[in-house]
Amino acid sequence: MELVLKDLVIGYNTRAGQRRVTAPLSVKLPEGRLICLVGRNGVGKSTLLRSLSGLQPPLSGDVLLGGSSIASYSHKALARLVSVVTTRDVPVPSMTSWEVVALGRSPYTQFWGQLSPADKEIVDRSIDITGISPLASRRVGSLSDGERQKVMIAKAIAQETPVILLDEPTAFLDYPSKVSTLSLLSRLAREMGRTILVSTHDVEHALRLSDEVLLLQKEGLYKVLRRDALVLDHSADGLGQQVGDGDLLDLGTALGVGDGVGEDNLLKRTVLHAL
Repeated sequence: MELVLKDLVIGYNTRAGQRRVTAPLSVKLPEGRLICLVGRNGVGKSTLLRSLSGLQPPLSGDVLLGGSSIASYSHKALARLVSVVTTRDVPVPSMTSWEVVALGRSPYTQFWGQLSPADKEIVDRSIDITGISPLASRRVGSLSDGERQKVMIAKAIAQETPVILLDEPTAFLDYPSKVSTLSLLSRLAREMGRTILVSTHDVEHALRLSDEVLLLQKEGLYKVLRRDALVLDHSADGLGQQVGDGDLLDLGTALGVGDGVGEDNLLKRTVLHAL
């Protein structure tokens, strides 16, 4: 299901008036793709994800899902369309991994939350898909950060939403776990046709493993393109006139980490296309 941002202005209502975080944002996030959202600290990545999930109303503009505004859906209906995973998701330590994943079925159960045989099958399948079957009976309090993150991703899969939003899912993971988590999300997007948007500071992993990378700045959204792609794709000619102040920008410079950061200078070989 395609997620569309239409002149979306995110921010907060304060006593002094509205505080806009960014300029209006307009972009289509297609299904079946892993899209990574990068940007400096404090630029508004988490605020954007909250607005996309319906947890925080935008100041203006709209978020469309299936052609309808997310504001038109009830809380229960929206919970069947969008699932959210954050680093602040802290399950009760005494719960087993299976029980945490089963919470993803909440939008589909009755008042008492009793799982049907079909619900239990979906939970088991979600655990199998994420490769955490050996963790199913373990208490989440005994899991590593990487294991716990996969449990939360399995919970989002069990929720069976066409859109999954993840806020810094690799923040506290070691290098292998970062790669494993993003690789898993990429496979889920491709094989299950989900629209998966991930905010992350792991820019080089995002460039290697995602289908698209978007940079959020105060001025708006930019799509990250590789310079070698520009050379091969003549349809991209003239992008320089559409970016920033008329120049192609280095992603490293835009992120404030210098020109050409990384073991193979991935950031140096990227440019930004204004959306």
